[in-house]
Amino acid sequence: MSIDLQQDFFALFGLPRAYRIDEAALESAYHELHARVHPDRHAHLPDADKRRAMQWATQVNEAFATLRKPLSRAQYLLTLAGVDAGLETNTAMSAEFLMEQMEWREGVEEAREAGDETALTHLHQRLRNHAREVFDGLAEQIDTRHDLAAAAETVRRLMFIEKLQHEIDDALEALES
Repeated sequence: MSIDLQQDFFALFGLPRAYRIDEAALESAYHELHARVHPDRHAHLPDADKRRAMQWATQVNEAFATLRKPLSRAQYLLTLAGVDAGLETNTAMSAEFLMEQMEWREGVEEAREAGDETALTHLHQRLRNHAREVFDGLAEQIDTRHDLAAAAETVRRLMFIEKLQHEIDDALEALES
């Protein structure tokens, strides 16, 4: 049993290279591959084979972790297409998006300072719904329009949204303790 460590994560699981994937097929392929490459199944083999099994298992786990999360899947697709999303260097965003982010952050800060768990929960739900809409747009950009430049900007927007969701989660957790 061997795995081609050079193949992309989609090929590894027998999935088409697309943003919209069959999550049940991904899960099923992961469990099948994981069972075949798990290091415990190769414990009786020579050290070189054990190391290879560990590499296979690591690759399968990394591939699954990447493809099961929509944002990391989009980033991976951009990388495969040779598109640098400029995640670390390109923080230029539209004025509209920046204003929207400021409003979200102000709402979170006000609710946090007031200790208003209901307001934070409401903001979290609104942000989750907004993120769902942005993810739908991302799917359209990647799979239908093949507009990878727009998809790269959307990925950067989603990273801001995800960070804000974590801030709300942290604020809620702080209130609960």
